[in-house]
Amino acid sequence: MPHLYFHIPFCRRRCSYCDFSIAVRKRIPAREYVEAVKAELAAIQVSSGWVDPGAAPRGSRETIYFGGGTPSLLPPEALHTLLHYVVPPTWWPEDLEVTLEANPEDVTPASASAWRLAGINRISLGAQSFDDRVLRWMHRVHDAARIGAAMRTLRAAGFDNISLDLIFALPVELERDWRRDLDEAIRLAPHHLSLYGLTVEERTPLARWVSRGAAAAPDDDRYAEEYLFAHERLGAAGFVFYEVSNAARDGRRSRHNSAYWSGRPYRGVGPAAHSFDGRSRFWNLAAWEAYRRAVAAGHSPVEAEEVLTDEQRELERIYLALRTSEGLPLTALPPAAARESFRDRLTAWVGTGWVEVVGDRVVCRAEGWLRLDALVRDLTLSAASS
Repeated sequence: MPHLYFHIPFCRRRCSYCDFSIAVRKRIPAREYVEAVKAELAAIQVSSGWVDPGAAPRGSRETIYFGGGTPSLLPPEALHTLLHYVVPPTWWPEDLEVTLEANPEDVTPASASAWRLAGINRISLGAQSFDDRVLRWMHRVHDAARIGAAMRTLRAAGFDNISLDLIFALPVELERDWRRDLDEAIRLAPHHLSLYGLTVEERTPLARWVSRGAAAAPDDDRYAEEYLFAHERLGAAGFVFYEVSNAARDGRRSRHNSAYWSGRPYRGVGPAAHSFDGRSRFWNLAAWEAYRRAVAAGHSPVEAEEVLTDEQRELERIYLALRTSEGLPLTALPPAAARESFRDRLTAWVGTGWVEVVGDRVVCRAEGWLRLDALVRDLTLSAASS
């Protein structure tokens, strides 16, 4: 499998907005995690033959992604063990993209050097904001000064592909200055930025705050205003949005995430990890202890599977294409019976200025990306009703 994802669930604390499958631990069970994941990989090797440690791969490995959780909490030697288990140095691809999600407080000269020596060549740094008040509200461990220090440390260790994460559309009572945060991010000169609008998810501290009136829910108008301003400000700084939430310069798009958006197969290992084989999705048990026990007992950690129908695959193909800057090929329109209705709906959307036809492709502008769900629903309903 060319694209491999490791889910590392451990965190020091849960962020106020986070509903991911994480395990808050004072002690990171690194040895237990490595043993469990290697056991899962060994079982996959037996069933499919795509993992063959120490020998030449059956297919090329293009990207590896350590996500979480907080992968930077895992000791560098544990990351090294996992990475070289699936990609031994004897057949290390020259262009392999290896990403580690890291929090600023975990970046030290020693850890950064160890990550680089292990083979990690891309860092996704969870900055979120440059306002200390906002970071405390988010339950982040780092402060704003630590972000810049982490960037300098990573560069000194030899990293030349660094991404920053930022969250926008925060409650108005926080008085967060989005312009200032963008300017601070630009000043640090990352190669890539990921921007995520705040949403209120169930069973999070934020959801409890909103339910009792201690925090305001995100405002749609504020969301749109800050999203469009980010396009304007980052575009002026040389960044190009190549996907709804991601902008890059210097050709530094995330190849791993781009594989998701292009519908290519990928494999996820670890608790709560998701996989896709081209026709079906399956995902592992979410809780760390449940996952660990299943693997230790020799059982599959896969919790469930969803086989996509042809209609679901078509809808997903349209959705994924339109969320990228490449857009949807006009040659990929629905069957002839639905094509006229589809074109009528598409023409209406182009008339709004939110969507444009560039050459032989339908491409969303920033305003269209804000309305992507409605656009896809409108276009696919037109096909279904024909």
